[in-house]
Amino acid sequence: MIDAAPSPAPPSVRPLLLVTGLAGAGKSTALAVLEDLGWETIDNFPVRMLKSLVTTPDDAHAPLAIGFDSRTRGFVPAEIIALVKELSERPDLALTSLFLDCAGGELERRFNETRRRHPMADGRAVQEGIAAERELLEPLRRWAEVLIDTSLMTSNDLQTRMRELFAPADAAAALTVTISSFGFARGMPPLADLVFDMRFLDNPHWIPGLREQTGQDRAVGEHIARDPAFAEAFARIRDLLLLLLPRYGAQGKPYVHIAFGCTGGRHRSVYTAETMADALRAAGFSPTVRHRNLGSRTADAIEGNAR
Repeated sequence: MIDAAPSPAPPSVRPLLLVTGLAGAGKSTALAVLEDLGWETIDNFPVRMLKSLVTTPDDAHAPLAIGFDSRTRGFVPAEIIALVKELSERPDLALTSLFLDCAGGELERRFNETRRRHPMADGRAVQEGIAAERELLEPLRRWAEVLIDTSLMTSNDLQTRMRELFAPADAAAALTVTISSFGFARGMPPLADLVFDMRFLDNPHWIPGLREQTGQDRAVGEHIARDPAFAEAFARIRDLLLLLLPRYGAQGKPYVHIAFGCTGGRHRSVYTAETMADALRAAGFSPTVRHRNLGSRTADAIEGNAR
């Protein structure tokens, strides 16, 4: 029995993960994480049909996760183990079994909190149903290559552990990063994860010849970069993002929206967003850049009188 990630399968071999365990131990959560990681997932699949499923011609080679437990039709542990042994000999499959375990007292607490019936209680006390299911599943628990005990885990803990075990090696690179610019005068972006206010920089709006240009124009960028505060502030924000983004990815957050704001959303925020996108690309990320108010007209009333 191990609690470690399976070895990566060759490109021509399809990973197949069988996910089972005690009711209430977290199977649905585990399958949801796998789906987010790009696995094809099927829950409560009749196990006797598994051989037909993986024999069907399929051009897709996405990893496949099959969830089943004591509620699944035709659930007989000995027959499942025999089938698993047969499928393990297939050269086109890399088969792994995952068993989700949990202490009886914790399972009882979970069922009482959710007010759900235990599938094997059948009119008996929940602890009797848990004991009966544990006895039924013991052969599968002994057989499984990967065991996760969720007794002391929160749902977030289990999600993190699943990502540690089954996320592809380049999962951090799959993080979708959006960098945007906006004008505070026209409202803050409602869905930004991180917002940086660049209004401490000198405003090009009040410089003759720069007002009608934008942060995408060279002259405006050079003006902003000459501000004594820009270089240090930019470096600190960049270093913060390089610290946070991999940790967001490790926590399973698929999207991160970073917004830079200034008064009108045409100069300081635009230049900073473009420059930060270049810095993140150099660090291995692939951000998408959006400028919400770049096309807005200039207005002294919006920019205010402060220079």
